[in-house]
Amino acid sequence: MPYHHVDPDDLDSLADYPCDRRAVSDAADLNLLHLARYAIEPGEQLPRTYHYHEQREEAFYVLSGTLYVETPDGEFEVGEDEVFVVEPGNPHRAFNPADADDEVVVLGTGSPRTDPALAYEPDEE
Repeated sequence: MPYHHVDPDDLDSLADYPCDRRAVSDAADLNLLHLARYAIEPGEQLPRTYHYHEQREEAFYVLSGTLYVETPDGEFEVGEDEVFVVEPGNPHRAFNPADADDEVVVLGTGSPRTDPALAYEPDEE
């Protein structure tokens, strides 16, 4: 089918993920593009680990709340209706601080879809 109308609320959350992740790319059977909606409660992080991708370009569009992104260059605060873009090879960890008042809802996208996350250890620099 060339068109897909997907409501992320109708999708199952991935059980082995550190936050509520709804895989739109899986539901739409996308091959090249990663697309998911994340709901991140206080104290949760978006990725499984502080990581980078060799090829994937990533973007995180904040639908509500404030997303924090840790990088070797410092920490960024990304507000509602703002986008944080990560180029390949650059470590990052997106999270919602434990002392936050509300959840953060983010639309995350990246390409290529199948570029695995590689763990980054800040102490190794």
